[in-house]
Formats: sequence, structure tokens, C-alpha cells
Amino acid sequence: MPSPAGRRGIGALLIAGTLLLASAPAADAAADVDVDVPLTEIGADPYANATSQHGTQAGPDTYQWGTTIVTAQQAGRFFDGGASGIAFATSADNGATWAKGVLPGLTGFGGGPYQRVSDPSVAFDARHDVWLVASLAITDTDGIRGAAVVVSRSTDGGRTWDDPVAVANGGDLDKSWIACDNTLASPYYGRCHVAFDDHAAGNTISLARSTDGGLTWAVTATPATGLGAQPVVRPDGAVVVPYLGGDDRIRAIRSRDGGVTWSDSVPVSAVQRHAVAGGLRALPLPSAETDATGTVYVVWQDCRFQLYCAGNDIVLATSADGTEWDHVTRVTADGGDHFIPGLGVDRSTSGGSARLALTYYRYPDAACAAATCRLTIGYTSSVNGGRSWSAPAELHGPMKPVWLANTAQGRMAGDYISTSIVPGGNAFPAFTAAAAPAGGAYDVRTYTVSGGLPITGGGPALLSIDGPVAAGDPPPDMPPTAR
Repeated sequence: MPSPAGRRGIGALLIAGTLLLASAPAADAAADVDVDVPLTEIGADPYANATSQHGTQAGPDTYQWGTTIVTAQQAGRFFDGGASGIAFATSADNGATWAKGVLPGLTGFGGGPYQRVSDPSVAFDARHDVWLVASLAITDTDGIRGAAVVVSRSTDGGRTWDDPVAVANGGDLDKSWIACDNTLASPYYGRCHVAFDDHAAGNTISLARSTDGGLTWAVTATPATGLGAQPVVRPDGAVVVPYLGGDDRIRAIRSRDGGVTWSDSVPVSAVQRHAVAGGLRALPLPSAETDATGTVYVVWQDCRFQLYCAGNDIVLATSADGTEWDHVTRVTADGGDHFIPGLGVDRSTSGGSARLALTYYRYPDAACAAATCRLTIGYTSSVNGGRSWSAPAELHGPMKPVWLANTAQGRMAGDYISTSIVPGGNAFPAFTAAAAPAGGAYDVRTYTVSGGLPITGGGPALLSIDGPVAAGDPPPDMPPTAR
């Protein structure tokens, strides 16, 4: 699929004040802005097995350190869960050029013991100078089961990777996510943390920790239950883990002793849901990051700001310490339906001058029918810690949902999208985008923006509220898994 240029941007009127709550979505008032967004392909399905959906990728994650950016994503998606392997792409020159490959030793399609794999996430351990990709290893011999969480290691800057190391085994595991403590002054400098949940134990969330560059791991169960736990590490070594609770709230737990013990969960906010149209799989899982002084930023999809919950926006909550959370604020205000956000924060900035970048999927028409829905990819940024945001730009689209991989929970672009920021420089999103299938195969690939995207401000601050405007769709039961 050629890299599109000359896509249409969407200018948004960012409205402050209580009238925002009573107004219709701002799409009709928004003005189109011409933008030129050349894309670089950083992933395509390399597998040829007939058992998965050939030509599909899903759910990329990225991490940036120094001049290196590493991304990892599923390749060859199965209908009933998982993928044939994990593909990676590494740039050693701040996104100018990329080297691509697949992680070895995971599935039988790459010399590994497992049948499938899912949920890659990327981290860097600065103390041990090692790149890490956590993945969920899946067996299908007696039903689809998350058999293990594993970590692949690279000691040469993400160019080559070792066979994976086991982090946790047993149960029915799901939704692994990794983060490392890279603050030199932290008492736990060099400690890495992997979060995951166990569906066989009521979606209990556990955290594993490593002090030797990911070679060995110790697992601790927490009091939390839910999906999509994303650990972030503050400069003082405290680990904060936002997640989607079974009570349909974004919640968080915290450890102040390097992951040995964990607090009871605290609520960040209730989630107000608008069911995403078009048969698309789109859970309101959080995306979380921290800045230079340890402020925690969490975004998710939520319909509270649109009249009668007519569509989801991306919303933001922040906390100075992971226990007390500020009011929820609206990030997107251009109408339509926004979902699956990926937040990036410039780790060299903080507070009122923190630089944030956000990528997400969007339907311009939140009430579209399956045959008429058109999926786009949007981007916005902030130079003042999320108090106001630039007019959103459209990076790619429109796409038909039926072009995406099919799953038991709907068409799938991925449960995650990702954005990494070069300190003081541009933002690099990673997202899957689809063209029409051809020759019996899908055409879903992973892209970034060539040269990255600038981070700008613009617009007045948006209204903050605690409660919903109007009731949205009732929350569905927690899915058995989100593999």
C-alpha cells in the first residue's frame, strides 16, 4: 500500500465553558486543513501459514531512548486469538531509517514452543543497556489459553533478539505490559516491571519484576482485578499501574518499594461508553505515561462530553503521585467517535510545559452503519501538559472496517496504538492501516510518519468535569479475554 500524502486534516473548535456540554458535536463547525503526511511502512506480515489471516498486523507499541526507537506488533492475526508472531522495527537514528524483522523463538513459525503470541510491549533498561519486548504466549491445544508471559531481549540496540525468557506461567494470562526504572537517582534504578492479568483467577492483575536486565523475574499478585494494566515508573521509583477495572472504571494501584508490595486500587474515573460502530473491536483500555517530575498522564475513550453520549472523545486524567487524580478533561472536540488512543510524553519536560502527543482512531460519523463506517487515524499534541491541544490532523484514511483482521470480538486494528517522542523533537506514532484485500489476502501494515510530527499547542483549555453528561451505553460484561 503506497504511503499517502496530501491527506485532509481536521481543524477543531476547542470550546471552553459549560456550553460545551449542551452543544452538538463540533464536526459541522470544524474547518478542513490541508496537511501533507508522508508515511513510512515499518511492518508487514511475513508469515505464510494458512491457519492465520495472512497480510494482517495489529496492536503496535513503541519506546524511544537515546537515538533509538523500537516498535513491536502482532503479525498474522488468528480469528480466535493471538497471532503467528511478533514483528519488530528498529530505528537507530531517531526515525530516519528502520530495520525490520521478527522476534525468534516464540511460536512454531519461528522455532518456538508456542502456537500463537499476542500483546507485545516495548521497554528499555538503561542500567543494563538492554531492549525488552514483553509478549503473551498462547497455546491452542486445549482451547485458546494465555499460557505464559515472556520477554525477548536485545543487547545490540534492537537489531537482533534472543529467544524469549519466561516471566510467568500457568493460568490463563492476558494483556502483558512492560516498563523499566531508568532514573539514575531512583533507589530502584534498573528494575523492570511486567503487568498482566489472569482470567483463570478472576482477571487478577499481577506484576513481575526483574533486577538483572530481564533474565529472571519474581511475580507478585496485587489486590487489583481488570484488564489492560500499564505500569509507569516515576523518578522516585514508585510504580503506578492504571487499568480498566471490572466495575467499568479506570483505576490505579501503586508500589513504593520497587514492586514488592502493592496498594489497594484507587478510582481514576468512571468510564462512560459509546459502543463503537461498524463491528469494530475497541475496548476503553488506558494509555499511560509520565513526565520528568513524575506526573502520571492517562487517556482513554469516553463519551461524557458529547450530548447524550453520542460518540467517544479521548479524555485525560493526571496525577502527581498516582493516588490523587485530577478532574477528567476533554482532548478531542471535533465530533465523531474517537477510540484506541496512544499517548506519548516528552520525558525531558514536565508540568505546565510538558510536551504531549496523542494518536488515535476515529470515525467522522459516530452513528455509521457497518457498511458505511470509514475509519481514520488522528493526531493532536499539547505543549502545556494537556491543558490545551492543537487542532487534530488526519494521518490516514478513510478505511473500511472489513479491510481489517477479523476476530471473535469484531474487526481489529489492535487493542493498542502507540506514540513515542524524541526529547525536544518530533513525535513518532505507530499504527496499523489497511488497504482493500487483494488476491485472497489482507493488506494491513504498520506505519509511522516519515520524519515524525511536530508538537504544537493551540486553543483554550477545555472544560473539566467529574461525572457523565448523560448515560451512555451500559457496559458490557468484561470480555473473557482481550487477546
